[in-house]
Amino acid sequence: MAVMADRTVRGGPERSRIKTLTQAALNADKTVEQVEDVLDGLSRTMRELNSSLSNLNATVERMEAGLDHLDGTLGSLDDLAKRLIVLVEPVEAIVARIDDMVKVGETMMSPLSMTEQAVRGMLDRLRNR
Repeated sequence: MAVMADRTVRGGPERSRIKTLTQAALNADKTVEQVEDVLDGLSRTMRELNSSLSNLNATVERMEAGLDHLDGTLGSLDDLAKRLIVLVEPVEAIVARIDDMVKVGETMMSPLSMTEQAVRGMLDRLRNR
C-alpha cells in the first residue's frame, strides 16, 4: 500500500513561498494583458494619426499647387499691368493736349463771353425802359 501524503500540516514557509510566487505570476500575467491592451490602443491611435498626417500632406500639396497657380496669375497680372501702362501713357498725353486746347479755347472765349454779357445787359436795360 502506498503511503499517503500528510495533509494535516498547513502553512509553512514552502506553501507561503508557492502562494507568493503564484500571486506574482498572476499579477505579471494581468500586467502583460494591460500592457497589450495599451499597445493595441496605441497601435490604433498611430494608424489614425498616420492617416490624418497623410490627409494633411495631401491638403498641403493641393494648397501648394493652388499657391503656385496664384503666383502664376499674379505674374500674368503684373505683365498685363505693364502693358496697360504702355497703352495708357499715350492716351494721357492726348488728354493733356486736349486739356491745353480747351484752356486756350476758354481763354479766347473769355473776352467774347464778357462782350456777350455786356451786350445782353445793355439790351435788357433798353427793353426795361
